Amino acid sequence: MNAGRRLGALALFVAGLACSSGLAAAPSASAPIAAATGAPITAGAATPAAPPSSAAPAQPAAPPSIAGCQIFPTDNVWNARIDTLPLDSRSLTYTTSIGLGAHMHADFGSGIWPPNTGGPIGIPFMVVPYGQAKVALSFLWADQSEPGPYPIPANPPVEFGSDHHVLVLEQVSCILYELYAAHANGDGSWFADSGAVYNLGSDVLRPATWTSADAAGLPILPGLVRYDEVASGAITHAIRFTAQPTQDTFVWPARHQAGDPCADLPPMGERFRLKANFNISGFNPLVQVILRALKTYGMILADNGSPWYISGAPDERWDNDILQQLGSVPGSAFEAVDESSLMSNPNSGRAGPPIIYSHFMFLPVVD
Repeated sequence: MNAGRRLGALALFVAGLACSSGLAAAPSASAPIAAATGAPITAGAATPAAPPSSAAPAQPAAPPSIAGCQIFPTDNVWNARIDTLPLDSRSLTYTTSIGLGAHMHADFGSGIWPPNTGGPIGIPFMVVPYGQAKVALSFLWADQSEPGPYPIPANPPVEFGSDHHVLVLEQVSCILYELYAAHANGDGSWFADSGAVYNLGSDVLRPATWTSADAAGLPILPGLVRYDEVASGAITHAIRFTAQPTQDTFVWPARHQAGDPCADLPPMGERFRLKANFNISGFNPLVQVILRALKTYGMILADNGSPWYISGAPDERWDNDILQQLGSVPGSAFEAVDESSLMSNPNSGRAGPPIIYSHFMFLPVVD
């Protein structure tokens, strides 16, 4: 939840305990894995491993795409492999603060929660046709939100729970619109705490210190686990996840912080991965797809929430019993990664060495 911007006194108190005692905050109670039919409208104990090399990561052969839109350029940080990058020097500190004994949880699935009175659990998204009629919006944090109008159709899927995210991807233009704490007004317009717009063909990041529909100032859709990609056999991007509490700073590619002044807590944007030698052979093949992605592309800390919760889109095709297997993966199986070597420009999501431009001046020949 984006509430990290608005951390309550209790969360800050727990954060203080984590800093002063080295204890991780206890995981919050959670519902069983459920889902969100948020597919697009057309469909939505390991032993320490040897230190990896710092070689530049390979890029995916097939970058993620939705409805004909590639989700950011192939060399974008969301799509960059991090399996060969070195550990962050504070890896153990960060994983300890999140919870070595806490377990991963798939915050998505099928069905609704609570039964009969709840809604889909997960973050739904919607694909709309090019030229979809746009509606006016107003924002609580207008100074950090792209102004409307946005192409929100009637009755779009809204995330159930407290965050009320609305994610809309426009075909052809491949522009992504995301809202946090969104509510429809009676006159057809919408109100949201914040809104963000992304050109999926661009690596440009939001202005530094700006929030988005997520506490880290990052887009949400690129980090969701989707059933179609899992069924295809490969996830080729980093996965969004949450931790509570977090540090009051952020690291590239994040743009915003939502935490507590404690250096033992992970900052927004911190990248983690599943340890290379964590044995995944006993898991269901679909779960292995997710675990391989966590080893290869890792996950990005994007919001405050329950520890080690990975985000996904709801889909009635998910088998919740199978997804529950992820709950056997402990926090001790993860490590924080130093991906600073991938930053080509602090204001760009492009992963790779800096681009160096040479400038030449041609002057006329004077006899």
